[in-house]
Amino acid sequence: MLGLAVALVVLAGCSPDEAAGSGTGGGTGGQEEVADQGYVSGDGSVTVWAADERPGPVELAGTDYAGATQDVGAWRGDVVVLNTWYAACPPCRAEAPDLVALATDYADRGVHVLGINSTDAAGAAEAFQETFAVPYPSIADTEGSAIAALQGTVPVNAVPTTVVLDAEGRVAARVLGLADGSTLRSVVDDLLTEGEGAAS
Repeated sequence: MLGLAVALVVLAGCSPDEAAGSGTGGGTGGQEEVADQGYVSGDGSVTVWAADERPGPVELAGTDYAGATQDVGAWRGDVVVLNTWYAACPPCRAEAPDLVALATDYADRGVHVLGINSTDAAGAAEAFQETFAVPYPSIADTEGSAIAALQGTVPVNAVPTTVVLDAEGRVAARVLGLADGSTLRSVVDDLLTEGEGAAS
């Protein structure tokens, strides 16, 4: 069973210069600029919420790069993994194989993975998806509405950020920075076990 815990992991996240802004809003003391790269790193924290303390449910929808509508509300009853990313972000590229493996390995257990890209034009995003053989959709969010919907429930202060939703659409866990594959799988496994217990 998930308990309230915060574990610091030596991982990094990044965001474009314009997302870092002037240091107002969304910045944390744990962020530092990576010299000559134009990125701001996240503090790599993993936060897990106890079942009775989870924020949400998250209401988030948008159009993916294939033109289809994606709505997390349609996946109530299932575990959902949301991942913010953009193609030129080194941690996003580093974690992509783990997210692809998770999406593939857990698809038959009703786990959904959804990317959110607020930076790239379709060409760059689709090239990234092809390079990493990404099997799950990503919302094209250059206008920022999907991120705003997510921010309304849980802070998203770095890219990548990965948010895991429980079967009720509530935030069960958040990783600010590069998501470790084994950590994500542990969170997802706990939520699947939790769901099985509730169903019995």
